[in-house]
Amino acid sequence: MTEPVLRVKDIRKSFDGTEVLRGVSLDVCEGEVVVVIGPSGCGKSTLLRCINGLEAIDGGEIFLRGRAISGMQKDQHLIRRKIGMVFQNYDLFPHMKVMDNLLLGPVKALKRPAGEVREEAMEMLKRVGLQGKAEALPRTLSGGQKQRVALVRAMLMHPDVLLLDEITAALDPEMVSEVLNVVIGLAEQGITMAIVTHEMRFAEAVADRVLFLDEGRIEEEGEPEAFFREPRTERARQFLQSFTYASARKAVKGMAQGRTDGKKTGGKEAQGA
Repeated sequence: MTEPVLRVKDIRKSFDGTEVLRGVSLDVCEGEVVVVIGPSGCGKSTLLRCINGLEAIDGGEIFLRGRAISGMQKDQHLIRRKIGMVFQNYDLFPHMKVMDNLLLGPVKALKRPAGEVREEAMEMLKRVGLQGKAEALPRTLSGGQKQRVALVRAMLMHPDVLLLDEITAALDPEMVSEVLNVVIGLAEQGITMAIVTHEMRFAEAVADRVLFLDEGRIEEEGEPEAFFREPRTERARQFLQSFTYASARKAVKGMAQGRTDGKKTGGKEAQGA
């Protein structure tokens, strides 16, 4: 059996005496996309932060390509070169142009030639529809554009694994699809990813495997089609049902708004007559 790129074994993490992760284990294989879902506060983002070394674990082990990395506190900067992470708040340097943001990591940390990185960055910007934004400052970009730049920046580091933590959470609904389409494109390229999201349709579309996390434990995992159609556990069914209700409420509100707009339009037409 092929050794996983990333292995998380029985990790535990507590904050102020509250156990947030309670013995979580998972493997992510080469080219696989694992999506972690669950209710707010269940430990999803903490799990990614522990994998990336932003939070020290209290117990368990983390392996990258068979090498234990969970005890390498002095070499966390080296680990983060191999485990990329994109957050929901972009983290672009506001005083630097898009291209300068993209060049910084590969040139300074990886010591790659600036010309080589610039060429690759321009190609990636073109792929995500931002070829005309290389010299723009972040403040001139929309939220969706900033997040696409953040994804390009992470990919320019050539990570073994890419972690995405609720990258659409801070975006307006109409900007969500442009970012998710980029992620789907990365999945189609065979990029190894672990993704935390509340976008259920996106999770179903992009995941090779879905993990349902609840109260710091993996309650269920499986292929997306089986999980979203017929979840095995009652807790997973309850969770997915809450999204069904949310979708129904949104549809009802949309219908109500449409009726209101129709009445306004009708009133104006009557006045014009």
